[in-house]
Parts: sequence; structure tokens; C-alpha cells
Amino acid sequence: MSAINRPRASSTATFYKEATTREAAEAEAEGWTKLASRLQVPALRGRPSLPGRHLLAYEDVFASGRCNLLLGDVIALADRDPAVLPRLTRLVDGVCHDLRGAASETGKVVPLAECVPALYLDRVRPGGRLDRWYLMRDLPFTLPYTDVSLTVKELAGYTVTANSRRLTLNVAASIDGARHILDANRRWLAGLTQGDPTEPNIADPLCWLDFEFAGRNTAAGDAANLLWYLMAMGGWLVPRYRPDAYARTLRLALPARTSPRIDHLELHATARHIDIGTPGTWAPAVTPPSKECCTDSAAEAALAWANSMPSSLFASSASSRPVG
Repeated sequence: MSAINRPRASSTATFYKEATTREAAEAEAEGWTKLASRLQVPALRGRPSLPGRHLLAYEDVFASGRCNLLLGDVIALADRDPAVLPRLTRLVDGVCHDLRGAASETGKVVPLAECVPALYLDRVRPGGRLDRWYLMRDLPFTLPYTDVSLTVKELAGYTVTANSRRLTLNVAASIDGARHILDANRRWLAGLTQGDPTEPNIADPLCWLDFEFAGRNTAAGDAANLLWYLMAMGGWLVPRYRPDAYARTLRLALPARTSPRIDHLELHATARHIDIGTPGTWAPAVTPPSKECCTDSAAEAALAWANSMPSSLFASSASSRPVG
């Protein structure tokens, strides 16, 4: 069960999480056990036995007063008040400290097949979530400032530039490239982590929540996941496209203050080219203009952590020879 489906806090300071199957509940309990001695996590109080249901009973860190907000809430507050930035920085620093500690204390270079499969191998495999969402249905959208609609597949036939930077918007090719990189035999630095370091899964003061993907996870995957949520997903994509999920997930669920915008778009139909103008520069490791206050601070800490890792440890040859 994802964090967006997390039940409300109970008055008894116990939070009941329902897993989809008995095996999933067992795997989550095992993942929690691997982390409990190293990280700040809620107490796991048991697994209530109810017919046809698979529950885990956790300490409710909000009802008990141990925590009061989620990372997403702190980011939203920092968007409104720079005085909150030190609190945000401390929290993200703590997250990065835990991820770096996992890599240094429990990390080893292993094939991706030995890592928790749900977020990577299962989703990228043929017929998995990426295929179902983007290749098995051809989603249409209307280009801003035009009356022209294109589908995802049609967009692959166009060249695109944004602020003079060439972009690739061939979704099928991108998925194929990800499938090649995330080959089951390719070896990665992986440590014991919570596995889904996103804004609704991290409480303040620092406490990790939701252990559905806990276990051995890649350092590169954790870094990419955290950065993507700090830079885009949590700040404007989720509030914009999944407002119901956003509202029931975060403690405050404050409206997004800003969002990326396109100042101009020119469609050259004959040349099959789209030219886009946006405020600011969009580039790897550069904050989108949507989260000026919070992301500059939060992403900077996460980037510093990711950049401190030797690049040779993130991935190695797809061969099965020992890495050492």
C-alpha cells in the first residue's frame, strides 16, 4: 500500500496499515526489522489477525507527539516563509545522512535482481507499469498557445527545443533505454534503506515511514527518487494532477505556491519542430522555477550527498564477474 492510502491517526496512538497479501505484510515486517536498529522508525507493535485482512500495527508518531509534520509540509511552509529553511535543511540533511550511512555501513555491489524489485525491475519490465501507462494507451494533450493536439506517440516524431536546449520526448525510446540500464544482471551499490524516500514518507523530526519497499535498494535509485520529489513531484505535479491524493496524504496539504510555466510555444508543423520558452533554465541538477525557496535548499543537500558518492560505485558492468 502506498503512502497516499495511509489511514488517519487513531486516538490510541496506533496506526494500522493494511497490506495487499500475507506475503506483502511479511516482507514489510522483515524490511522494518532490517532498519529498526539503524534508523528512526515507528515501533512495530504487532500484526493483528483478522479474517481476510493483512494488517501491521505501528506506533502513530503523530498521535503520540513524536512528530508533527511530513517533509512535504515543511517544504510547503518554507515556500511561504524563509525562516523555515533551517528546519527544512536539517531534515533533508538527516535524510541524506541516513542514506549515506546505509551505503557505507550496509552497502555492497550486487546485481539489481538482488534488490527490492517493486520500484524498478517490476515497473520497467515488458508489460509493467511504464508500458501500461505510456505505451499501451496513447494519451493525447493540447499544445499550449495552439489548438493542436498530439498524442505521446506522435510527439516522438517531432524535434523539441526548450530555451534553445534540445530535448528528447520519445517516450518509447526512453523506456527502452531505462530497460537497458536497469537490466537485472547489472550491478549497483545497494544498501539497506526504506526504499521510497519521498515527501510523504518522511516525518519531522526525522522518522522514516512506510516500509513496503524496505530492504536492499540502490544508492542511485534512492538519490534519484529523493531528488525527483524535491524538485518536481511533491511540489507541483502531485498537487496539480492528484489533488485528492495530496490532500489526504500530507498533514497540512497547503496549496502549491508556484508551478512551472511555458511563456511561449511555437509549432512548426511542416518541419515537425516545437520551440518552447520557459522562465529560467531547465537543466540537470538545476532547480525548476516552481519551488524557488524550498528546493534550492533541500535539493542542494541531496545533491551534495549524491555527488559525494564515487561514481564508480553507482553501477558497474552487466557481467557477473565479482566486483571488488
